[in-house]
Amino acid sequence: MVLKEKFSSWFGILSGSVSFLGGYQVCHNICLGIIAILSLFGIILTGMPLLFLQKVAVPFWIVAVILLVITLYFYFSKKCISPVLIILNMGILIGSTPFSYFQKYYKILWIIGGFFIITGIILFITNKIKK
Repeated sequence: MVLKEKFSSWFGILSGSVSFLGGYQVCHNICLGIIAILSLFGIILTGMPLLFLQKVAVPFWIVAVILLVITLYFYFSKKCISPVLIILNMGILIGSTPFSYFQKYYKILWIIGGFFIITGIILFITNKIKK
């Protein structure tokens, strides 16, 4: 039983970890952070050091959606995963939908994804306060 819970929670963690790669803004901000940190050590970069990830953003996002579906299967069949983490992962996936395919709707997707993320954070905090 514990092994199944750990296995399914790893799918949730993996889904959330991979999903952020689909969002351009997140990748762009990480690149800017890397440039800023390297500049503290005297290393100056021009351009974006992680731009190569833009080519694989859609496949990473698709893998994240597949892992979320697997996580949802385990949640509904075994009830062994925190629903708060699933809500948070869904928000990250919705908010980081690759924009080249949904360029017209990216603001709506950000709002919906942000709602899920904020809801997940609020539920997480309230669960911790109750304990």
